[in-house]
Amino acid sequence: MTKTLAVNAGSSSLKWQMYEMPEEKVIAKGLIERIGLNDSISTVTFGEIKDRIVLDIHDHKEAVNILLSDLKRLNIVSEISDITGIGHRIVAGGEDFKESTLVTPKVLDKIEKLSPYAPLHNPAEAVVMRVFEQVLPTATAVAVFDTAFHSTMPAKAYRYPMPNKYYENYAVRKYGAHGTSHMFVSREAAKLLGKPIEETKIITAHIGNGGSITAVEGGKSVDTSMGFTPLGGIMMGTRSGELDPSILPFIIDRDPELKDAQDAIDMLNKQSGLLGISGISSDMRDIIDTKDTDINAKLAFDMYVDRVKKYIGQYLAIMNGADALVFTAGVGENSVPFRESVLDGLDWLGIKVDPSKNFFGAEGDISLPDSRVKIFVIPTDEELMITRDVERLK
Repeated sequence: MTKTLAVNAGSSSLKWQMYEMPEEKVIAKGLIERIGLNDSISTVTFGEIKDRIVLDIHDHKEAVNILLSDLKRLNIVSEISDITGIGHRIVAGGEDFKESTLVTPKVLDKIEKLSPYAPLHNPAEAVVMRVFEQVLPTATAVAVFDTAFHSTMPAKAYRYPMPNKYYENYAVRKYGAHGTSHMFVSREAAKLLGKPIEETKIITAHIGNGGSITAVEGGKSVDTSMGFTPLGGIMMGTRSGELDPSILPFIIDRDPELKDAQDAIDMLNKQSGLLGISGISSDMRDIIDTKDTDINAKLAFDMYVDRVKKYIGQYLAIMNGADALVFTAGVGENSVPFRESVLDGLDWLGIKVDPSKNFFGAEGDISLPDSRVKIFVIPTDEELMITRDVERLK
């Protein structure tokens, strides 16, 4: 038995899960939130223990040290060296990484150079990897890329209609994200369908604060909503999703708060989406709680649902139908009103939800018996997929 740590570093968070391998048994898990802000929060669940501390954590290096301290303080490990494997979720692998890979100095350098493709994620992920490399130099470290699953997309899906030089010289193309999640839930959906993954057509909707939708045919990604960076695709919690690129120079010329293109991109990443339209929150729960009394919250909800529906329609067309539609991640797994609204009016496509099965906490099949396209709610488990790749590459 060995202990493997799956690490998922976000721009201001650090999520982790420890497994006993090869049994794939979860030993403990935790989340460090509000990194870089006052009153950061570190929570750990270990058996019956639910530990929560509030303190100021200034950067990801400090966050890793808090994580390691928690592991020993709560007796999750007797020595840090008990951890023999570490899997890191990396958002952008560009065209360099089409599968998970062992971490080497060269790999780390490349991940940092790919930061423009995921500016909110890759820099933080690289910092975390370097800290773990110093603390656990003998552990097997593996980088697992969000974009790898989408490397099977055909050129007609991943290329943009721009002069060829931008792809050939600068690798400007669609990369997608959430690939580990899309891979996991599509395979779980195939099991529920009772079919080999190679014989399925599945639309996976990973809807959280960030969100993406993927067309999975024969177990491979053939198209996905996120684009060159995670800013593309559907509207999200704070991200705009797709818009006319001509908007950028138009607003930069007119808004004194936007000094350059980077300011505009930051606005589209951090101040848009549900937050930008509602003026209330980036959290779908808050939007749903206020949409019946606040016109902007209702508009934000309706716009979000509209964008998700459009992608489902696109991918039904691309794959000439589907065996299943899967909802996963925070909103997809837990929001009954969101699922209900997205599915409303899709009966004519053979997508029929059973209202009695569409409740909070529902898992598995929530469709009516005569639904041609099965509707599944499947909790994602990116950490387990990461851990399996660590085990495979040991």
